[in-house]
Amino acid sequence: MNPINYLPSIHIHPVLYIFIIISFLTGTFLELFIIFSLVLFHEMGHFAAAKFLKWRIKNIVLWVFGGVMDTDEHGNKPIKEEVLVTIAGPFQHFIIYFFCFLAETFQILPVSVLELVLYYNTVLLIFNLIPIWPLDGGKLLLLFVSSYFPYKKSYHFTILFSMITILCILCIQLLYFPFTLSTFFIWIFLFMENRADWKQRFYVFMRFLLKRYDGESTINGVVPLRVSSDSTFLEVFSLFRREKKHPIYIIYPENERKAVDENDCLQNFFYQKDYNQTIGETFFYK
Repeated sequence: MNPINYLPSIHIHPVLYIFIIISFLTGTFLELFIIFSLVLFHEMGHFAAAKFLKWRIKNIVLWVFGGVMDTDEHGNKPIKEEVLVTIAGPFQHFIIYFFCFLAETFQILPVSVLELVLYYNTVLLIFNLIPIWPLDGGKLLLLFVSSYFPYKKSYHFTILFSMITILCILCIQLLYFPFTLSTFFIWIFLFMENRADWKQRFYVFMRFLLKRYDGESTINGVVPLRVSSDSTFLEVFSLFRREKKHPIYIIYPENERKAVDENDCLQNFFYQKDYNQTIGETFFYK
């Protein structure tokens, strides 16, 4: 097989061009080059781990102080796998620390350049672990929350928490720290990314359900669900958790109960297209 097939498709986010222009105007192109190189090395850690686990990867999008690996696997792979892929990025920074140690020992790089690499490597490591989506810290937050709560609620919580946190950080920066245009752009960019993901939340949830319907989700345990007969399918699906199989018990008036499989619910929704019927109406005569 052609070795090129093992390499990811890498794209540059438009916001990065803004910082390139700023770096030329302010004479900080060396700093930007170091940051870009560190971000690329960081993302290759995610890519290597995902490739090892045979994930389907579309591309990698790079922007200042971070990047995003676009994959079809979020929400249906084991949580342990997603944790491994997520922490593979921050782990790269410890490899860079080791390289810096060798560079200092054998005097491979000028001290001034080495100090910049160490400084930005630390900044990037700490920055990416902040619990804000879609940073690695935000992804770990989503994985942690979704291991205990329904996927839909966990995703909504992560996005809303991220936007509120960003606004708080912006207020603190404007009130108590010197204003820097680059930092301001980064936080605004992250806020707009979360805002865009919030608008797409329904499609993210549908993708999660379709993976379950296609049988591509990992199952590691059973959690029964008791739902009212007048619940819609989407209300029932909003209770679905990652890695859990859900036998569904429909509670009718006078405490009559009927058990159905979650796959039957998904098939009625996606194949039979029972969008307007309640779950009780759909299975009452079956």
